[in-house]
Amino acid sequence: MPRKPRIHFPGALYHVILRGNAGQPIFLNDRGREHFYDLIGQGVERFAYRIHAFCLMTNHVHLLVQVGEVPLSRIIHNLTLRYTAWLNRRHNRIGHLFHGRYKALLVDADKYLLELVRYIHLNPVRAAMTKLPDEYRWSGHRALAGRESLLWLTTDWVLSCFGSKVSSARKRYMAFVSDAVTSETRKEYGQGTHEGRILGDDDFAEDVIRLAEGKTCDAVSLDDVLSAVCRHHGISMAEIAAPGKARGPSEARAAAALLVREIPYLSLTALATRVGREVSALSRAARLHAVKTKNDTSFSTLVSELTGNQGEMFKCQN
Repeated sequence: MPRKPRIHFPGALYHVILRGNAGQPIFLNDRGREHFYDLIGQGVERFAYRIHAFCLMTNHVHLLVQVGEVPLSRIIHNLTLRYTAWLNRRHNRIGHLFHGRYKALLVDADKYLLELVRYIHLNPVRAAMTKLPDEYRWSGHRALAGRESLLWLTTDWVLSCFGSKVSSARKRYMAFVSDAVTSETRKEYGQGTHEGRILGDDDFAEDVIRLAEGKTCDAVSLDDVLSAVCRHHGISMAEIAAPGKARGPSEARAAAALLVREIPYLSLTALATRVGREVSALSRAARLHAVKTKNDTSFSTLVSELTGNQGEMFKCQN
């Protein structure tokens, strides 16, 4: 059976697992891990993607990657090819380093972002390499906890889920991770829930599969949503993310939250980071805006403008 193509759209979040060929080590020493860091940093700058969590184990790697316009396949190919070439030259080796096709789960961020961050950063604890995640040097946990700095690791999305004040958000994040140190791991975090390529509920899976099969309108990005609501409400992109409770920006944020909530592959957590608000506040605003705009033709016009359809967010083009 032919392999199904990976699902790509700007803003997509993936849990990527890279394994050593035949279980062999990927990293022979800390110099190799440091070089892998360098390559990730170069890739983030070149391909404009984001890393929200990661863990370098001896014979496998976990990455929580959010892509932009460049598809995941190109990002991972560049990373693994360059690291393999470097390692082979340095240690007089030949041949493959990584095992076959890498694992990549397309993730429903609103439901699984935090659970996956915790799952990834607890890998060394589950493998009995360390008792606490704070003690492991080669993951994103210490940076999220504020104990080191990694310029290529994006921390604001995850931390914003724990509060708007960074110091208290870090404490809540660390408590969240610590709570699961002795808990059993759910298999779907590494295996997926649908066809081994998606981690999300049935609605999310159905919509992203239809998107991949070309049965929906073109993928709408978070930038598309924000641009549309700003035009509709006559405000700038800076105003929608500005502090305060001015009516225009508040209504624009509520409209954006409602639209994002109706597009399964977009997430309120990503929107919250962009506009500097709490997820709970945006969720509440979306519910109120849904009632307010139930019979509002101007909002239907906004939806049509954004999607290119007549009031339907996902209309099949069979």
